[in-house]
Amino acid sequence: MIVVMKVGSPEAEINRVSEELHTWGLTPEKIVGKHKVVIGLVGETADLDPLQIQEVSPWIEQVLRVEQPYKRASRQYRHGEASEVVVNTPDGPVTIGENHPLVVVAGPCSVENEEMIVETAQRVKAAGAKFLRGGAYKPRTSPYAFQGHGESALELLAAAREASGLGIITEVMDSADLDKIVEVADVVQVGARNMQNFSLLKKVGAQPKPVLLKRGMSATIEEWLMAAEYILAAGNPNVILCERGIRNFDRQYTRNTLDISVVPVLRNLTHLPIMIDPSHGTGWAAYVPSMSMAAIAAGCDSLMIEVHPNPKKALSDGPQSLTPEAFDQLMQELAVIGKAVGRWPQPAVALA
Repeated sequence: MIVVMKVGSPEAEINRVSEELHTWGLTPEKIVGKHKVVIGLVGETADLDPLQIQEVSPWIEQVLRVEQPYKRASRQYRHGEASEVVVNTPDGPVTIGENHPLVVVAGPCSVENEEMIVETAQRVKAAGAKFLRGGAYKPRTSPYAFQGHGESALELLAAAREASGLGIITEVMDSADLDKIVEVADVVQVGARNMQNFSLLKKVGAQPKPVLLKRGMSATIEEWLMAAEYILAAGNPNVILCERGIRNFDRQYTRNTLDISVVPVLRNLTHLPIMIDPSHGTGWAAYVPSMSMAAIAAGCDSLMIEVHPNPKKALSDGPQSLTPEAFDQLMQELAVIGKAVGRWPQPAVALA
């Protein structure tokens, strides 16, 4: 349930309404929009009469029920306004959201050594990326595949952050590693295989860094949004949704099916920012440019693209990784689409 306050409502009155509703056994959450303040009400609201709440203050414009099971993640919860996630990076704050320029995340699947990760960070930064992605801990289908270097890889990510000024996005697999990851990461990633690891989601939601939540490989949109609800309900409002492809039945040609249609669907259902990962979504570097351009045209807020200095020797996901040179070219091509839809950072990337 949400309480929409009238334009110009005094701060003291908004606080009084929140305090009053708190005495009813509800948890009020103030959401400040461009023009109005909305108070979200969490708790047992099914039997509450909206007219009874309306009588609490003459400054209440209307009281609405949130019909979806995902309350905080619902776009209705913010009275139709999009939220934004502001991430503090060494180069300054970066904002990811519907009303901001597209943000590009790039880097290798796994952190392999210092030279590789620092070189990649500097190359993708020069091309226009704002964040470096790189796995320290890697969930792999096979127990015999490379699992990442773990804690030592976090130190290498810190070195790359220092050398490039990029923000760092890396995945948490086990809550026991969360504190170590939070010390280095600017955004904590929950991967597809852990999307419904609810105990992990609660712990990630209780820490202060923004969270990137990847869609499970067989998850419905509602299951995905309910997973986001766990993080939001634990107290962390800064969640970014990442579509990375869903399981298909024709793996001869693509690794997954990249669901581009999820962008307009999510835009209608949720206020949370939307990222697309065309690398995992297709599994082949040759298809990444087309899907990246399609994602921008569809209206995504961010892209995550795998880049490796030597994909043929990559310890994981080499076939879907672009070389730095291919990434340079792709960023120039994406600038054309991005500027056409008014979502490209200015000035646009221009490489010599």
